Amino acid sequence: MRRILIARRVLPRAGSSSLRIGGFERLSLVDWPGQLAAVVFCQGCGWRCRYCHNPHLIPFPPSDRFAWEDILAWLENRRGLLDAVVFSGGEPTLHPGLYVAMKDARALGFKIGLHTAGPVPANLSPLLPLLGWVGFDFKAPFSGYASITGQAHGEQARASFAMLRSAQVPCEVRTTWHPRLLSTDDLAEMARSLAEAGCTEWVIQRFRPDGCSDEELRTTPIGDVPVEAINVPGLNIIVR
Repeated sequence: MRRILIARRVLPRAGSSSLRIGGFERLSLVDWPGQLAAVVFCQGCGWRCRYCHNPHLIPFPPSDRFAWEDILAWLENRRGLLDAVVFSGGEPTLHPGLYVAMKDARALGFKIGLHTAGPVPANLSPLLPLLGWVGFDFKAPFSGYASITGQAHGEQARASFAMLRSAQVPCEVRTTWHPRLLSTDDLAEMARSLAEAGCTEWVIQRFRPDGCSDEELRTTPIGDVPVEAINVPGLNIIVR
């Protein structure tokens, strides 16, 4: 599992972005492909995906928080050395302080990346002008989100994805696959949805047990992604 560096816990300061942070990675080569990025892991998620590899980032602590101001001061000394700051989670768009934090980092000259599953389209909308890239987590067929996330929020995810497409934000659409959770028919339906939306590339990430707390998923053989059975014209499927 990737090592997440934990920021120093401090009391809130005046002017803080009120962003709850559960971890900080000073250098990543994978969270925004092709960019040298620092990654801010926002604390809290409203979904309960069984394959989650960062379950410690799911709860919303009632009072504890980490200092965005300390991270921002560190970033100021990395200008010219890093390309970007990626906000990940948890689900970062649930945080009211995200917009301010993104503006802070952008003002230092960093490109801004976001990892999101799009649970609240209204929260994503104001972020769009700030974003240079998005990793969009496409969980399941839009009609079947509850089976993966525990919440029937497929239409919200669909609206967020349409918003990203309309705004022409560079976007990597990716799906975590485990055969116990997504069947070949599910994958085929998802592929058709992406092709119909004009998406030309889809990354399918094979489930990895690192960090996952679900014993059934960890111990069940996975096998190969059934790429041949789900191919649709115009959609390039990449398996990781």
